[in-house]
Amino acid sequence: MEYYFMYYVSGIIILPVFIFALICQLKVKTNFKKYSSVISKSNMTGADAAWRLLQLNGISDVKIQRISGTLTDYYDPSRKVICLSSDVFDSRSIAAIGVACHEAGHAVQHAEGYSPLKIRNAVIPATRIGSALGVPLCLIGMFINSTTLAYIGVALYALVALFQLLTLPVEFNASSRALRTIETYGFLNAEEYTGAKKVLTAAALTYVAALASAIATILRLLIVISGGRRR
Repeated sequence: MEYYFMYYVSGIIILPVFIFALICQLKVKTNFKKYSSVISKSNMTGADAAWRLLQLNGISDVKIQRISGTLTDYYDPSRKVICLSSDVFDSRSIAAIGVACHEAGHAVQHAEGYSPLKIRNAVIPATRIGSALGVPLCLIGMFINSTTLAYIGVALYALVALFQLLTLPVEFNASSRALRTIETYGFLNAEEYTGAKKVLTAAALTYVAALASAIATILRLLIVISGGRRR
């Protein structure tokens, strides 16, 4: 009975985090949709804005390419390519300029050897192992009544939380670089800048939600393991 009570308690922990994550995702989509319909007075496309930010930082060896999807934008440091979705690459909207400059901000981080980015990238291989094996090992450990194996699984999954924690300063810094450039060099006027900031702030919250989700998962696993030991 106590085991099921512990499992119930663990569910209560994960529920508010799940709701928070849903709210964050909804906020991103809502803000992106809203400001994707507002064309900037500068008439720059997302690709133009990313290229301009790179030029202002003396970067000439990074390519910008169009990819499919919505909100699938990212910077690939291995190929030195900024990948922008079609609704960002070609769009002249406030949202497109904000998102494109954010990804260009990652390229600037890479070029400057930004320490938090280097540290985050260094733990990616371990994070992939933790993500793939952490929870399965924990569940197997509980099934065969091996708390040692279960705790090994939790430790591996903790690498996911570490990665999410290391991601926060990288993402916040990229947005800060983007917004500073947008404001300083007049990519957007003051009113438009506010819209771009809302888009990037909403996007940043999704990374906070990812960290909260990883921590909540760890707590839930620990509670369930603890309950299983008392059976």
